[in-house]
Amino acid sequence: MGQRFYVAPVAARVKPAVTWMPGTPPRRQGKPSTGRIAKLFVGNGHGFIRLADKREVYFHRADIAEGLSIHDFAVGDSVMFELFEDAVSGARCLRVTRRSTRS
Repeated sequence: MGQRFYVAPVAARVKPAVTWMPGTPPRRQGKPSTGRIAKLFVGNGHGFIRLADKREVYFHRADIAEGLSIHDFAVGDSVMFELFEDAVSGARCLRVTRRSTRS
């Protein structure tokens, strides 16, 4: 006769659904800062914000505050954000939003 193959029962072949997730990663948080949009690459989904000390810091469209889009910003706009200093990838702006203008 021919060769015999062992086939595991269906329950043994199906991976169980993950029901427990380890703790979520800590929320990145920086210090509150302000600046102006210096460069904006809407098609690429990122830009740079110039701080008061003339330093330019990167932001990505994912770093824009909820409810806003990268299309809502223009070069020269005054913005508020959290400046996150990362030892590995450098500084980054988080939760970027328009700065409220008070009359």
